[in-house]
This record gives sequence, C-alpha cells and structure tokens, in this order.
Amino acid sequence: MPLEIKVLDYGDIELESSFLVLGRGCGQRKRTYTYGFLILGGPWPVVVDTGYRHNQIMESLGMRGLQFHENMIENQLMKYGVRMGDVRYVAHTHLHIDHAGKDELFPMNTTVIVNRRELEYSVSGLMHPQYPAPDIKHLIDRLHTKHALRLEDLELTGMIELFPGCYLEAAGAHTEGSMNVHVDTVEGRATICGDVIYDFNDQIINPYHEIHADEPRVTGNHGTTKRQEKAAIKKLLNSSRFLLPVHDKPAKVEAGQVVARLDMAVPGPVTQSLPARSWFPA
Repeated sequence: MPLEIKVLDYGDIELESSFLVLGRGCGQRKRTYTYGFLILGGPWPVVVDTGYRHNQIMESLGMRGLQFHENMIENQLMKYGVRMGDVRYVAHTHLHIDHAGKDELFPMNTTVIVNRRELEYSVSGLMHPQYPAPDIKHLIDRLHTKHALRLEDLELTGMIELFPGCYLEAAGAHTEGSMNVHVDTVEGRATICGDVIYDFNDQIINPYHEIHADEPRVTGNHGTTKRQEKAAIKKLLNSSRFLLPVHDKPAKVEAGQVVARLDMAVPGPVTQSLPARSWFPA
C-alpha cells in the first residue's frame, strides 16, 4: 500500500495576527487551524503531533481555543478506522502547547519520538509559557518508562529512516529542536513541517512587506535567527513536492514555487491552482 497522509483537525485557535506572520495586522485577531497528521500505508499507523490539551490552556498565551467534540484526537483517528492503541509512534515536530497536548491519551507502548534538543529546549525557559507543565511532565514520565520515549539527535546524525519511505530530519527553524517528517508518496515527497511555515499566502505566495524576489516572510514566533528561518523555508520549497504545516492547508510545490493547495489528504485532489506570474522582457 503506498504511503499517504491524512490531515487530522484538532480545532482552531484565535490569536493575534502578527504572531503568525511577522508584523502583519498588529493588534488584530485572526483564527487559524490546528492540524495533526496520520501516516498510513507503512507497517503501522504513525501520528505526527497531537494538538492542544483543552480550550482553557490556550488562555495562558492570550489565545482562544476552539476545540469541539469532533476535534478530539480519538474521533479524528476513528474517521480512518484507527484506534489510539493501534498507533505505533507519535512523532513531534516540536513540543509547543498546540502540538503535544494529547500524548498522555496514548498507551505507554505507543512510543513518542522527540528530537532530544527539543526536549532540552522545552525546559530551558526560552519560549515559556509555550511549553506547558502538564505536557512536559508527561514526557518526563515517559522518559522513565521503558520504550515509551524515543530520543533522536538529528543535528548530529542527519536524516534518519523511521521506516522505508518515512524519514526524520532537523528543521533548523522555529525552535532549536524542531524536526520535519518526510513521507515519500506515489506523487513525490511530502514534508510535515510543523510551524516553520504558518501561512502560505502571507509568507511565501505574497510575502508580507518583502520586496526581494523569492524572499519568504518569517513567522512572528520563532526561537532561531531570521536567517535560519528564511533558509529553512527555502530548503523546504526546494526539496519537497508537498508541504504540510500545522496551521494551514497543504500546498503543492514545483521548482520552489507554491502552485496549488490541497485539503485534508496528501496525495489528494487539488482545491486551488496558483498560476505562475507572467514575465515579459523589457
């Protein structure tokens, strides 16, 4: 069975617009998606990111959680006939408040995969309070339980294979320990890229307040340098056919440009085409 990615809808978040795209709409509220991903077609189901714990916890960041019954992770998995106990691995792009809130619902023999640098970073205080205590304390419980936690050192090992067709690689952006998950589908490589990209339109397609050709706009929320953020986005655009961030719908990429948008499955039907801009000689 070929590998495919199903997008899981964990609910929305209402937050300040410039948090998502640097300098955009300061003081204005914006609503955005929160997605997770289910990788099917491999030896076992794999989940990437688990969303936020509950609506109230988002208030600690001045945000509003909009999570309803249908957004519960167990209900999202059941749409594809997968139970929590069927999942072999939960891999995390990173451990922010809206990415690791439901880990404790999985049994301890479902192994959680984290880049070791991300676990260290989560207790550094550098992006407090985006790493809430209940989520991180649960990971410490897993740290002391045999086979409940798998730590990678992706900055040192380079890309590693989780199973044939599925690979983990350091993202080099957003947080010091973020990682990308690459999945080789029949239509090309799809990369789950966490929060390196928040918003395709205002960061890449029509970058907000950028005047240089093919220069992406960074997010308003990152723990690395702007040069690292821009480089990581450019690397994604030049190495994958599909990109799947957590807070926007998937995109199809050709020659470093976003050419189409997709909905809740990759590969899947195109929902919007983006024609290339015309260029004429002077």
